[in-house]
Amino acid sequence: MMLQPTQELLGGLAAALDELLPGAGAKAAFESPKMAAHGDLACTAAMQLAKPLKLNPRQVAERLQAALAASAPFQRWVSAIDIAGPGFINIRLTPAAKQQVVKDVLQAGASYGARPARGQRMLVEFVSANPTGPLHVGHGRQAALGDAICNLFSSQGWQVHREFYYNDAGVQIQTLAHSTQCRARGIRPGDAGWPEVAYNGDYIQDIANDFLAKKTVKSDDREFTASGDVDDLDSIRGFAVAYLRREQDLDLQAFQVRFDQYYLESSLYTTGRVAATVQKLTDAGKTYEQDGALWLKSTDYGDDKDRVMRKGDGSYTYFVPDVAYHITKWERGFARVVNIQGTDHHGTIARVRAGLQAANVGIPEGYPDYVLHTMVRVVRGGEEVKISKRAGSYVTLRDLIEWTSTDAVRFFLLSRKPDTEYIFDIDLALAQNNDNPVYYVQYAHARICSVLSAWGGEVADLKDTDLSPLDSPQAQALMLLIAKYPDMLTAAAEGFAPHDVTFYLRELAACYHSYYDAERILVDDDAVKRARLALVAATAQVLHNGLAMLGVSAPRKM
Repeated sequence: MMLQPTQELLGGLAAALDELLPGAGAKAAFESPKMAAHGDLACTAAMQLAKPLKLNPRQVAERLQAALAASAPFQRWVSAIDIAGPGFINIRLTPAAKQQVVKDVLQAGASYGARPARGQRMLVEFVSANPTGPLHVGHGRQAALGDAICNLFSSQGWQVHREFYYNDAGVQIQTLAHSTQCRARGIRPGDAGWPEVAYNGDYIQDIANDFLAKKTVKSDDREFTASGDVDDLDSIRGFAVAYLRREQDLDLQAFQVRFDQYYLESSLYTTGRVAATVQKLTDAGKTYEQDGALWLKSTDYGDDKDRVMRKGDGSYTYFVPDVAYHITKWERGFARVVNIQGTDHHGTIARVRAGLQAANVGIPEGYPDYVLHTMVRVVRGGEEVKISKRAGSYVTLRDLIEWTSTDAVRFFLLSRKPDTEYIFDIDLALAQNNDNPVYYVQYAHARICSVLSAWGGEVADLKDTDLSPLDSPQAQALMLLIAKYPDMLTAAAEGFAPHDVTFYLRELAACYHSYYDAERILVDDDAVKRARLALVAATAQVLHNGLAMLGVSAPRKM
């Protein structure tokens, strides 16, 4: 919770627990009381130590209470230690302990809440859209999730690598090429000769027009010049993929998402990695031939049935390149890997992990981690919006950004657990009132900036301010909430839960608005004014830091 006081108190608790039972201090921990009236910190160690000490929890709590009261950190930072119920220990902090967090925030600035570098690398793979059409709102949810999860893990000291993997080797690319070729020949959806399986959106006509004009397109990872020859299917394919990669780049730029690397599925075949992976699995005795196909013994690793790896026609099923791809992640030195995908990928988890274990290359069980998300429904004027002219059959990410804003799209798409369905309400995203969560949080930040601007001084000059005037219940509640930010970030990272950050920011904004309503900040008494300015400046910094975790701006004026 609070950085300096809590660390000292935790050390005092560990020493007291070791006194009662050697080794017990290793599990020293504080909790938040269920009710604020009970205190600021709680400790349940007495219940856990009762059995090994052969005492009832209340007796253990009394001994622990006496040991804590005698320790220097508790004498410095604690005003009361109470026992409740069967043996709960509730701790009340002194005002000075709560006020310390204001100094911590003003000192740390943008790095408040961040942990030191841990010297470990992790890879987060997200979006990974096939280059067959514009990014839809589901990709938008994934982009927001992936970016925020990267930010959260970076704050916890991980060196994070952002990767976009795309399937440029499958049947869908052939479908894209044929669809574009038909449009280039003047055949439209519904005409005789239009393929049964095709991409029908207007964007296919745009690709065909630029292909015929022999244009050059450049994306983050490639450049391609069209031949303009409608019979040159290879050129059409290459141009269409490059065109759509550029379109996706533009979508991601509008959403302010960047990647460190684009990884091509086709490269796994051209470099021989797929064949090498199949050989590894065969050499390990984890495959067998049956019905003209090659199977993986995935049931050896908890899968509900064995899986076909190579079909009778010689082509590989889609999880085989996935296994090869994940071996490259391990070989590139990523101790931890997180894949953010739609819930339709649920079935691939067991077989990819089985393949990685069967390959016997040293990859730990449970590698990689998966975060699965559901799709997004879009509502406007109470009616569901399903069609985008650009895409033909779905709402695109760019539509959503153009209708609202990048900030609104990011905050809204992160405001629920990934695996719960989300309804994106266009009207709510545009509303400038307290019902709109992103407006509510950003307004709190802008409101503080307005106060600081009216004061006219420098926030840096508030770092050594005497904070003793901050003794009201509203001020103390605000300081306690600010102090919870670092642990909230840690828990949000560990749980792949950016929605925790949105909940926290809404709570912090509400707590600030309550404080603002209770106490005037720019009062005549200079000592009181400076203390209150320091508190609100610290609040603004934490709002800014939390919004940055989500990739959302913190405006100074609204």
